[in-house]
Amino acid sequence: MKKLISIALATTLCLGLLVGCGGGSSSSSETAAAGSASGSASAAASGSLTTVDGVLTVGTNAAFPPYEYYDGDDIVGIDADIAKALADKLGLELEIIDMDFGSIITSVQTGKVDVGVAGMTVTEDRLENVNFTDSYATGTQVIIVPEDSSIKTVDDLDGALIGVQESTTGHIYCSDDYGEENVVAYTNGATAVQALIQGKVDCVVIDKQPAMTFVEENEGLKILDTEYVTEDYAIAVGKDNEELLNELNTALQELIDDGTVQTILDKYIAAE
Repeated sequence: MKKLISIALATTLCLGLLVGCGGGSSSSSETAAAGSASGSASAAASGSLTTVDGVLTVGTNAAFPPYEYYDGDDIVGIDADIAKALADKLGLELEIIDMDFGSIITSVQTGKVDVGVAGMTVTEDRLENVNFTDSYATGTQVIIVPEDSSIKTVDDLDGALIGVQESTTGHIYCSDDYGEENVVAYTNGATAVQALIQGKVDCVVIDKQPAMTFVEENEGLKILDTEYVTEDYAIAVGKDNEELLNELNTALQELIDDGTVQTILDKYIAAE
């Protein structure tokens, strides 16, 4: 199910004290001014290119907690908050469109959305189709297994039937390392985990943060201590949209420097 969430950003929001959507504390239906006049002027002056004038349209896959997921009818999470902060910096309103993860790159290419913000890793294949901003977070691919599984380390994946979320780097890596015949791709991580619970696959390879949520919500599962691979998350932008790419990188660096990005990460990810 695809939902469109329109979010008008208030001028009085302090970027260092973002009011995120997590825990249902705010709603995407809340509206205010679409950013400060100075922010709008800055974005216009630098030639920001957006599909809808004055609006940053974001494609995501809202089945990837804590980066993006539904709280009622609202899409919340790390990426939602970072997208809001970036839009505010550029003086733009924000629209988030939920879609299959595998459709995001194509949607950015065709201009259906301006950017893809979905816990997305930079890969050589993706770079052939889109550009990426600087990284804003680091992700780790891990392995979920039943508590009584004979799979103890990455070395035990040979011959196992591996569940993944389609079009993700976990899907790509596992197909390359263990053969496509040993990998079963599901529309989202939750479906892959349900397949694991039902015994249809031997393990699931997925990013650590959603893995922690899935294990917490489903008794009898655990995450192996061995990490599969570490990677950086970034925002996908159309190759013909250098202006927007440059603006996002500038705004993103400011949000990193003033601590906003770290505050958002800390809000959703407990310190280990």
